[in-house]
Amino acid sequence: MSQPRQFTRRNLLGAAGALGLTALLGACGQDGDDSGAATGAGGGAWSFTDDRGETASAAGRPQRVVAFVGAAAALHDFGVTDQIVGVFGPTKRPDGSPDVQAGDLDVSRLTVIGNTWGEFNIETYASVKPELLVTHEYEKGSLWYVPDESRNQIVPLAPAVALAASKAPLDAVIGRHAELAASLGADLDAPKVTDAKARFEAAAESIRQAVAANSGIRVLACSASPDLFYASNPGVNSDILYYKSLGVEVIVPDKLDDLGYFESLSWENADKYPADVLLLDNRSSTLQPRDLTGKPTWAQLPAVKANQIVGWNSEPRFSYAGSAAALETLATALRSARRLG
Repeated sequence: MSQPRQFTRRNLLGAAGALGLTALLGACGQDGDDSGAATGAGGGAWSFTDDRGETASAAGRPQRVVAFVGAAAALHDFGVTDQIVGVFGPTKRPDGSPDVQAGDLDVSRLTVIGNTWGEFNIETYASVKPELLVTHEYEKGSLWYVPDESRNQIVPLAPAVALAASKAPLDAVIGRHAELAASLGADLDAPKVTDAKARFEAAAESIRQAVAANSGIRVLACSASPDLFYASNPGVNSDILYYKSLGVEVIVPDKLDDLGYFESLSWENADKYPADVLLLDNRSSTLQPRDLTGKPTWAQLPAVKANQIVGWNSEPRFSYAGSAAALETLATALRSARRLG
């Protein structure tokens, strides 16, 4: 691709090869499997094996956590609150309001280490005295939003945990975030957590029912930039992979880019895949329908004409609370959508 690396990794669909599905499921706390388990819940030495297969350890449970904002939002949903002291990644919009990836975090009380791709202030990071760094893994062995060029200066300052965020279904990825949260002291039996899980499971069932009641609706997960329209591969994005497992008919691009995560289409060819519903990336780094009015091919897409567009955060919030609403929205869209050709 001709775009700079940061555009490939962040501004498109936020997806680049994390651990495979089998590896992640093996670490998701299945019955009889303690892979990825943490120790130190009683106040002694703490450790957690992440999805790179690396074990982070400390003399006691970490009390000062700095995390990629999406991971921090998920941990917060599971009950890890006061321990989160800093975040990095898209946290605040230009007008100062929280970015969609911040979820329910009170960003006003957090130290922002960096707000955009490539930003990570090492001095600020050191000043908050981190005891644990948490982020996602898209490319194997990588630390999401930790700049490669300064990684060797950042990693020695605190143990690091990276959780796979792609190539495994949403429920499995959420499960791993729950395990990490529990290791940090969260109570997964708290009503807030169990109620959110019940809502998530009910929403998943509503998708199954919507598909059964209104079959044949074709869905395309996509993202828009000034020059290109990106059709996502559902085998990579964890939420789309999960939707597919629930019966959603998700379009699979047939000419994927080198890394296999999406197909880059010129705007002249944006109509290559006939879709009844568009899941359009709604992150602040991507173009939204109001930004696309000047694109003739966008306006002519059947799903656009029918107003069958659903906002889609292609970097999901990996918690039951953070994902339930997205499932509910999709179920509603699938129930009401009509075939467009």
